[in-house]
Amino acid sequence: MNTNSDFRFPERVANIRRIVEDSEFDGIMITNSENRRYLSGFIGSAGMLFITETHAKLVTDFRYTEQAEIQSPGFDVVRMQGRASEWFPPMLAELGVDKLGFEADEMTVASLKTFTETVDASDVAIEFVPTTGHTVKLRAIKDVDELKMLQRVIDVGDAAFEETAAKLRRGMTENEAAWEFEKSIRERGAESLSFPTIVASGPNAARPHHQTGDRAIRECETIVFDCGAQMDGYCSDLTRTVVLGTPDDEIVRVYNLVLAAQEAAIAGVKPGMTGEEADGIAREVITEAGHGDDFGHSMGHGLGLEVHEEPHVGPRADNVLEVGMPFTIEPGVYIQGWGGVRIEDVVVLEQDGVRLLSHADKVRY
Repeated sequence: MNTNSDFRFPERVANIRRIVEDSEFDGIMITNSENRRYLSGFIGSAGMLFITETHAKLVTDFRYTEQAEIQSPGFDVVRMQGRASEWFPPMLAELGVDKLGFEADEMTVASLKTFTETVDASDVAIEFVPTTGHTVKLRAIKDVDELKMLQRVIDVGDAAFEETAAKLRRGMTENEAAWEFEKSIRERGAESLSFPTIVASGPNAARPHHQTGDRAIRECETIVFDCGAQMDGYCSDLTRTVVLGTPDDEIVRVYNLVLAAQEAAIAGVKPGMTGEEADGIAREVITEAGHGDDFGHSMGHGLGLEVHEEPHVGPRADNVLEVGMPFTIEPGVYIQGWGGVRIEDVVVLEQDGVRLLSHADKVRY
């Protein structure tokens, strides 16, 4: 097998080639943008990778050919020109593949139809084989450099949240609070938000993915603040529940329940557990307190180049959690008409358990 040391990420390419070698196809077409970036380093908005045991091609258009050559050493950059019939069959012939895997959960029906009809009209005989999850599963375990980039963006998100939380005032709207966070991450060098900031105040906090709006923040109510930044392609994700003024006994009770559930999971998750078993640690605490029906989402999710990626950490998640996997731990309780509490941190799984990557202050009242 040719692992080609010229690649920017030679071990990642070697891993996908091992998958090709052990699969029912003899080459794979990568169209997912994060998978493409992970394997090649190319960050343009258009392009495909074609990887076999002996070839590695990056196909893109005129806008990105020079960029691709700079960002993706080791890959043969192919420029798309004209119709697919003018470049696709000749490239496949050069690859010498009989069965080409494609990302079935990424490829549109229309795109697959175009590629299939193009091949059928040519002299190239090839079978397209649907595949799912190969590169995504590789991405679940982060290497040392990835963990450094992840920690960097998490630190930026933590600092920006703490700065924003200090500015929250009665009468400030949810949208204004979200804008303060976005300004803060930008001033700290972030490329963008990793997702639209959620500021859910009062009864809005009963909706886990509330769409931030113009409701004015008030005292003595829960404010669920879910926020994240993106740097070097990697994402952060943090949720804190904030209260302005003195919280009443019910807020304190629900907050402490969610915090206890999160702390139990942080202490209890170990390598070799399934995502469902990890989820069950926090869920049991909340269920025993009578709020099982008020915790309707998964306890967590992996993150990296995407803010939601493998591993899955929730009910019915049968994937095994392994050392080197970062994921969130974010139990919550949501009560319609009252509000909600969610507390979220990013952890990375190590031999003895999880290590916290998030360090923003949790109690804000």
